[in-house]
Amino acid sequence: MLCSGYDVESVIALYALADRPEQRGRSLVEQAREGSRTAFGELYQQYSRMVHGQLLARVPYSEVEDMVQDVFLLALRRLSGLRDEKAFPGWLAMIARNQAVDYHRQAPHLVDLDERMLRQKPPDPEAFFVLDTIRALPEAYRETLILRLVEGLTGPEIALQTGLTADSVRVNLHRGMKMLREKLEGRTAP
Repeated sequence: MLCSGYDVESVIALYALADRPEQRGRSLVEQAREGSRTAFGELYQQYSRMVHGQLLARVPYSEVEDMVQDVFLLALRRLSGLRDEKAFPGWLAMIARNQAVDYHRQAPHLVDLDERMLRQKPPDPEAFFVLDTIRALPEAYRETLILRLVEGLTGPEIALQTGLTADSVRVNLHRGMKMLREKLEGRTAP
C-alpha cells in the first residue's frame, strides 16, 4: 500500500531541499521540517522499528512493511503542522495507530500473488500463533510486548519512542508478559 507507487526514499529525495552545513546543531525534526532529507532519513532510522511494531500489533503481517512507508510519507507531508518537536515520537505513533484504524475501515484488499511470494519460505505457524495471542491482549500490553519481543526495543527505548513513562512501560511489559504466559500455557498446539 505505497502512496501513489513511490517509496519513502524516492519521495524524500523529491521533496527535500539539499542539506546545508548550517543545519548542524539543530534538532532532526526542525531540520526535516525545513526539507533536510538526511534528517528525515535519520528520523526514519530511529523510529521505523517503533512504527513497525505499532502496525504489527494491529494489521496483518503482510501489510506492515508498506504501511510503515505510508506512515512516514504522511508524517513528511504533515511535519510542518507539528507544533512541539519534542512530541514527534508520540505524534508519529498516533499516525501509525490512525493508519491501522483506516486500514480496518477500508474494504478487504485483494492481492495478486507473484512468483516471489510463492517461493518465499512461509513464517513458522508457531510465530503466527504467538503473534495472534499477543494481538488478543489489551492494547497497552499488546503494543509494548510487540515493541519489546518483535522489534527488540528496550523498555527505555519504548518509553522514549512512544511517549509513555518508563514506569508505565515496565508495568505494561510485566503485566503483558504475565497474561501472555498464562494464555500460552493454557493453549493447545496449533
